[in-house]
Amino acid sequence: MAATRPARDGELIQIVDSALADAARRAGDWLACRPGCTQCCHGVFAISPLDALRLKDGLAALSEADPVRASEVRQRAEASVAGQAAEFPGDPVTGILGESELDQDRFERFATDEPCPALDPATGACDLYAARPMTCRIFGPPVLSEDGLGMCELCFVGASEAEILAAEMHLTHAPLEDALTEEAEQAGAPRGQTIVAYALLR
Repeated sequence: MAATRPARDGELIQIVDSALADAARRAGDWLACRPGCTQCCHGVFAISPLDALRLKDGLAALSEADPVRASEVRQRAEASVAGQAAEFPGDPVTGILGESELDQDRFERFATDEPCPALDPATGACDLYAARPMTCRIFGPPVLSEDGLGMCELCFVGASEAEILAAEMHLTHAPLEDALTEEAEQAGAPRGQTIVAYALLR
């Protein structure tokens, strides 16, 4: 039996999307993110089992609403996986990323220009926007991590440090996300991180 997405994932999405909306309001015109800007849609990144389930549900919903677009997303995912398999830093069959130091180092250089399969190359829009992973939901505004304050390089060009700090995205979702990820794994979701292309083909 396939794993199902935890019921409280909608609550998690609401928390994160509200934090993004608040940061975007404070950032104003410093935030360059606009429809059609696709820089952050190129280059693979790790996603959680919870993200993978959400994407799978999103693709299923798209299949009902627009079978042609859904088929195009699948075709892009298949092409992406086929092109990356030989260099994949993990299990190329399951799509689970390796956790060794060597695998993590390889992942830093892996498919850095690869377009996301959910990205419509004709419109520059995300075909699975409502189901996008958490990384996509917090990208753009300044976010504080162990590496410091990071943001999209296209945003806050010429802004002062004070202006950047004033727009910091305040995130409180990590405990709930961790709990829901564990719940998803206990329900049968593949353990370990993967990438969008593999998640769409499971």
